[in-house]
This record gives sequence, C-alpha cells and structure tokens, in this order.
Amino acid sequence: MKKQFLRVKQLANQTVGRAEKTEVLSDELLQIEKKIDNVKLATHNVTKKLSACQQLQGGGDNLDKRMKKLPQSALSQSMLESSALMGDDALLGALFQLCGEGQGNLAKDLTNYEMEVEKTVMTPLTNLQEVDIPAIQTQRKRLAKLVLDMDSARSRYHSAIRSSNTGGNQAAAMAKAESLKDEMDDAQSRMNLCRDALATDMYQFVSKEQEYAHNLISLVEAQIRFHRAAISSLEKVLPAMKGQLEQAMMKPVYGLSLEEHLKITERDIALPLEACALALLEWGMEEEGLFRVAGSSSKTKKLKAALDSGIITGLADLEEYVQDVHSISGALKLYLRELPEPLMTFDLFQDWMEAGSTQDPQVKLQALWSVCDRLPKQNYNNFRYLIKFLATISGNSEVNKMSASNLALVLAPNLIWSREEGGYEQISSSFFVKTS
Repeated sequence: MKKQFLRVKQLANQTVGRAEKTEVLSDELLQIEKKIDNVKLATHNVTKKLSACQQLQGGGDNLDKRMKKLPQSALSQSMLESSALMGDDALLGALFQLCGEGQGNLAKDLTNYEMEVEKTVMTPLTNLQEVDIPAIQTQRKRLAKLVLDMDSARSRYHSAIRSSNTGGNQAAAMAKAESLKDEMDDAQSRMNLCRDALATDMYQFVSKEQEYAHNLISLVEAQIRFHRAAISSLEKVLPAMKGQLEQAMMKPVYGLSLEEHLKITERDIALPLEACALALLEWGMEEEGLFRVAGSSSKTKKLKAALDSGIITGLADLEEYVQDVHSISGALKLYLRELPEPLMTFDLFQDWMEAGSTQDPQVKLQALWSVCDRLPKQNYNNFRYLIKFLATISGNSEVNKMSASNLALVLAPNLIWSREEGGYEQISSSFFVKTS
C-alpha cells in the first residue's frame, strides 16, 4: 500500500512539474512516434472519405455541381491534405499526392466498385489505424507506466540513502537501501525490455511503409478495372505511383537477395555486412568469443529491424550497441543466414565441397582460390570484404579467442548450404579450418 501511495505521489509530482520525468526514447524514436500519429490521422481521414465514396449522390444534369458533391472529390481533397500532412519527402505523402490527383479525374466517370475497394483498400487501412497503430500506442503507455515505476523506485532509494546518513539505526537503514536498490534495478530492467520491444515495433512499422502505401496502389488498380471510361487518366497515375515505390530506399534487407539489395541501395557491399563489420572493428576487437557467444535476443532483433527500416546508415547509428557487441555479430550472422541464396552460391556448392575435400594443403588452397574466382562479381566483392574483416578479427585472437579455425566453425554454415537440402546445419566446416 505504501509503494502504491508513493507511486501515486510521484505521478502527481510529475503532473504538476515538481518531479522530473525520465525520457527514455531517443529523438529518433520520438520522431517515429510523431510519424505514427500522423499516419493514423491521415489514414483515418482517408478511410472516412473513402467510406463516403461507397454511396453515389445525385446532382442533376449539371456536371460541375454533381462533381462537387461526389465523394471522390472529397477523397481527392483529403488525400492531398494528407500528403501535405506527411510531407513531400515521405513515401506515403508522395503516394497520397498522386492518388489524390487520380481521384479528381475519376469523379467524372463514377461507377460501382464498392466491394472491390472495401476488400483491397478500406480493410487494410482500417486495420492499420484500429489494430496496428493502437498496439504500438498501448506498448507506449505500458512503457510510460514502467518509467513511472522506475522513477518512483529511484526516488525511494535516494530517500533511503539520505535517511541512512542522518543517524539512527545505520545497519537497518543500509539494508533497506540495498533492498530498494534491487527494486530500482529490477524496475529499470523491466523498463529496458519494454523500451526495446517498443523500438522494435516502431522500426518494423517504418519498414512496412511500402506495404501500407501499396494499399493506395490497390485502390488505383481497382479503379482501372471498374472505371473503363477513365482508364487513360488512371494509367498515367499508376506508373508514377509505382515509380515512387521502386525508388524507395527503405526496403527490408534481411531475406532480400544480395543482387536486388545492392541494386536498390546502389552499394557495392551489403549494408548489414559493412555496418556490422565497421562496428565490430571499432568496438569488438577485444571481445572474447565474437560470433561464438550469443548476444541479447532483444537487441539483435532490434538491430535487424533498424537495418530493415533504413534507420541505420553509418557507424554512429550503432553506438547504442557498444555494450553488447555480440548482438551486432549476431545480426551479421542472421543476415548471411537469411539470404535466399548463400553468399558462396548454390551453383558452386559441389565445387566448394570437392575443393575442400582435397588432401594436399597447397593443392586445396589453389582449388579453393579457383572456385572463389568463379563467384559472381557481387558475391565475390562481399565475400572478399567479409574474409578481410574476419582476418582482422583473427589477428587479435590472443585476446578475443577467435582464431581463423574458430571463426570458420561458427560462420561456415551461414555462408554455404546446398539447394536440395535447403539448410545450413549439415555443412561441415572442417575444410575451411584446415586451409587457414
């Protein structure tokens, strides 16, 4: 009862400004939170007007007066306003702009397409604003409660410390302070887990922007099928909208083919490989068991979601993972493992196996070099980058305990597996070790 009273008191103090409330979200996450609110408001406005479009309204023979009363005209205006709300640099904003212009043209030749629109457009947008976004907001409220618990626990602990220094039973006071410290640490731990989960949800939300935006494509495609009289104007809108999607950089990189990822990002080295390698070279060279010891699962998932969302662009964006570099190595292994085709390719699988089974070390080394030279250029460049990075890691093996053989044991299954078996568990890394 006393703890509850203190927590209520802490909330009251924060409300009236007598106590400072800890802000645990980064500026970046606060911006994403604002973006989520804008998306919810924008999709709410659009779906509301789209619902109105499901009912045709009369207007006599006067075309201009009828068009002004059509729900499509209101929808067009709403989309343009939503575009202004999102901003010209937002993918959804650009698509709202293009789609809004298309709706203005369609107001001239309205036909019955309600069922198709309801299925392919209204339901996903409604789920977005009534299910997906509220789930994130609920998690945000839970985090706020945990922050309040943490601040309250910290306040009680500091009060106990002050009391222990003013006299009285010192032993009892210190014991109480230790107990309150454990309570404070536990509250902070629960807050950290909730914050990481919230950050993961937010990053995943950002990474799915293309999926949400595709609902507008579905709307235009439905209108093309049902508004034959306006097909020429719609065909002008659709390529422009799809072009925006094709040019969008924020496409999840995990599970995407190396070739497509490099083409979209106009990079030579895959983003997860380069970003994680640079971070490990900066902060992980002396970390024992790198790539062998598992990092925090929540941190690894968070980093994967951040890379997928396009939030991570350089070394500075990875500074929060300095305290758990194993989560960075875990994210790199996960990227290699989730490639649709292994970095060392399906086509060369048998060649790698044959080269690795050669007994003579010199002949084996030449055979492996020969297979390596037959890798596609993009695979070769990334494989070469990875091997040079691993060589640097193994060069410090006296400290990090990760020799070339140890690195081969933990990484080989993530670099090559057979097409037929479709997995990586069965690959023996012994031939990698013997040639190191």
